[in-house]
Amino acid sequence: MPAAAVPVAPPPARRPPLTLRRGVTGALVTALVAALLALVPAPAAEAAPVLLSQGRPATASSQENGGTPAAAAVDGDPGTRWSSGFSDPQWLQVDLGGPAAVSQVVLRWEAAYAKAYRIELSTDGTNWSTAHSTTTGAGGTETVPVTGTARYVRMHGVTRATGYGYSLWEFQVYGNGDGGPVLPGGGDLGPNVHVFDPATPGIQAKLDEVFRQQESAQFGSGRHAFLFKPGTYHNLNAQIGFYTQIAGLGLRPGDTTINGDVTVDAGWFNGNATQNFWRGAEGLTLNPVSGTNRWAVSQAASFRRMHVKGGLNLAPNGYGWASGGYIADSKVDGQVGNYSQQQWYTRDSAIGGWSNSVWNQVFSGVEGAPATGFPEPRYTTLATTPISREKPFLYLDGNEYKVFAPAKRTNARGTTWANGTPQGESIPLSRFYVVKPGTTAATINQALAQGLHLLFTPGVYHVDRTIDVNRANTIVLGLGLATIIPDNGVTAMRVADVDGVRLAGFLIDAGAVNSPTLLEIGPQGAAADHAANPTTVQDVYIRIGGAGPGRATTSMVVNSDDTIIDHTWVWRADHGDGVGWETNRADYGVRVNGDDVLATGLFVEHFNKYDVEWYGERGRTIFYQNEKAYDAPDQAAIQNGTTKGYAAYRVDDSVNTHEAWGLGSYCNYNVDPGIRQDHGFKTPVKPGVKFHSLLVVSLGGMGHYNHVINETGASTVPAGTSTVPSTVVSFP
Repeated sequence: MPAAAVPVAPPPARRPPLTLRRGVTGALVTALVAALLALVPAPAAEAAPVLLSQGRPATASSQENGGTPAAAAVDGDPGTRWSSGFSDPQWLQVDLGGPAAVSQVVLRWEAAYAKAYRIELSTDGTNWSTAHSTTTGAGGTETVPVTGTARYVRMHGVTRATGYGYSLWEFQVYGNGDGGPVLPGGGDLGPNVHVFDPATPGIQAKLDEVFRQQESAQFGSGRHAFLFKPGTYHNLNAQIGFYTQIAGLGLRPGDTTINGDVTVDAGWFNGNATQNFWRGAEGLTLNPVSGTNRWAVSQAASFRRMHVKGGLNLAPNGYGWASGGYIADSKVDGQVGNYSQQQWYTRDSAIGGWSNSVWNQVFSGVEGAPATGFPEPRYTTLATTPISREKPFLYLDGNEYKVFAPAKRTNARGTTWANGTPQGESIPLSRFYVVKPGTTAATINQALAQGLHLLFTPGVYHVDRTIDVNRANTIVLGLGLATIIPDNGVTAMRVADVDGVRLAGFLIDAGAVNSPTLLEIGPQGAAADHAANPTTVQDVYIRIGGAGPGRATTSMVVNSDDTIIDHTWVWRADHGDGVGWETNRADYGVRVNGDDVLATGLFVEHFNKYDVEWYGERGRTIFYQNEKAYDAPDQAAIQNGTTKGYAAYRVDDSVNTHEAWGLGSYCNYNVDPGIRQDHGFKTPVKPGVKFHSLLVVSLGGMGHYNHVINETGASTVPAGTSTVPSTVVSFP
């Protein structure tokens, strides 16, 4: 810690001339001392040093095993550590994200410590200077004062004190950055987060008020979250409209019970539920009044960590059309009534039964799921989900808000909470920057560079520069479908090639100026192994057009290996404002370059060219739903060389291993019904590339597919105007 300035003692007074009288001499000396003291600076007030290193990217010369990575020494957890190989020398360094005035380093050693080491500083990660050096390291907790400006700080171990390696519980760097005042973590959640407890008066009235605003506001700017504290609530019917989230604030669904319903219906659209988008329910137990809860939704509407003590009806009143949805980590004691739902994906849940199948119903890791019957009934069922990690969520621990980050599971089946407290990490809200409408991208990036996570409160956010998520294990969590709009053609968000980033619960809406990309996971050429701690993208939706003109060349690019895409809807709008073949031009939906990427619940629709392109090895998709662009003006507009149309899902010819289950593509060429699409799916024919349960459908005969996948599968032409799918059980 820098020492405060110390007052300088005044110089000794000169002996007065002998001719001066003693009284005059005393007065002159007193005046001289006072004058000199007035010139001495007062002690400087020093700003308290800030912990700069926590959560920042860390690297090391080696690590002992997979459980002791460099990141564990800067994660703020005293129970995790970095340990090196058993040799000299070794080093651990942290990237502070920008130049900082460094004042102190704290080393919290495990038993394997350094007898001799240096603390080194660098502004570029290449040229280093020594700020501290010792040959008598004592282990334990060592606090080392240092002075200098650095972006990178390194512990360079020279001599080990034991026969083991070097092992640090925590490597903490303190100082002051030059990015302006330190941003605080935590704080209130803003006016559009409505928090209730069982004693709150007027809950039903507030639910009804917001529903009146949001019921038909498909492209409006209102954003809301209803959060229910643990307890029991009686006689409620929470009708959930657009951009509305309802959630319990308990750690388990059973902590918050509503004796009543959480309802989505389609009265606003004459009983048609195919446009009930952008909403969600999480973390509640329901005792439905009639015994069955109605949840008639389509895309971008998640149902997570819910316990329905009764049945669940997925159709609107009157059994009108409905077009897809998603359930995860939930339990429905009774039967799920699919009825008119054209497609649906359910993951890692438990159900009492499932009725009916229309086109494409897919299950993975679901207790009580129907057996695979594709093509009739149209069920595709996997006993487990290969890898899953549930979405992070806000909850109350006593009176303190925290975010729970669930642990990764492999070969998952059933809910995370059936046997008690779910596994994972709780992070205090004080470690989050609470983002509110009007916050600039510069401030958001400053918060990230400072080591904070992000919690976006309900609202619409314009950003004039990319939000850069560079730190491993960062959480970016949105409430109430918080919406990010990139201005001036920037990319809305980029994630570095680091471990364990979690993006969840927000919408990216393309701006009027074309963006080359809207969301990038990892930079081009990313190659780090993230199998132990993957990045997850959950309930993150992307929209081009609809709320006004929007343009983007490629919506989502996944470069990082091992990424999990768990429920996304990437949509080039087919209705609303700013819609037209060139008006909301968007050639490509999702492009996957990373290896070992898993998609569970992939919805991608209406792109001018390819909706999904896959270049990475060992990719897997469980459930895919697609519609080709309705508004293609003619056959020439979608001609792809000698191929008619661009595939809805294309695996590149360079790929040797890929597998997918439960895929559907639908066409509705309503501008030119004579358009022909050669196939819905395109793939190399190789032993390691496998597809299961595929279908294509012509909606009312508005355009047709010649085949399902490559040159396999019957044309939809024989069905004429009847929406009868053409199916392929397996390929090749």
